[in-house]
Amino acid sequence: MRPFVPKRVEQVAFGFLLTCFMTFIVSGIATFLAIQRVDAGFASLWFTAWMSSWAVAFPSVLVVAPLVRRILRRIVIDG
Repeated sequence: MRPFVPKRVEQVAFGFLLTCFMTFIVSGIATFLAIQRVDAGFASLWFTAWMSSWAVAFPSVLVVAPLVRRILRRIVIDG
């Protein structure tokens, strides 16, 4: 696959993909733990939980990531 995302939006693309994968996994586990079964309605419940959690996670990571980078610059030793 040829690269197609401009470098200037790499951080936003990273946040988008990271939150897509993480919320997909976590919401699936949480949905299963909540209903304790995988049946015909599971996928619908999971999708709803995933979209709701992603809608919060994506903008949150865009706001929080710069703060985390600043903190890490202060606490990580070079070398």
